[in-house]
Amino acid sequence: MSELSIRIKIGNREYPMKVKTEDEERVRNAGKIINEKIKSYADQFGIDDLQDLLAMVAFDSLIGKMRSEEEIDNDNSAASNKVSQLNSLIGQVI
Repeated sequence: MSELSIRIKIGNREYPMKVKTEDEERVRNAGKIINEKIKSYADQFGIDDLQDLLAMVAFDSLIGKMRSEEEIDNDNSAASNKVSQLNSLIGQVI
């Protein structure tokens, strides 16, 4: 488990960081996605202020994370209900 020293550019700044070798691609991809979202918001809303753009990206990312967590919770709940139903049916047969 070795670490790499890399630099990720977000907006107009570079950030040095150490990442595990197996995480390098994920980290670089995250930086790329952030920059694409910054550009998209700048083009869509005509905003030049990088702090505003970063805030919008952070907000959008958190909303997406919350949505994913809700979907996972719903899926887990549905799966749990199905398992309970199956256990009940098995209990009736035995």
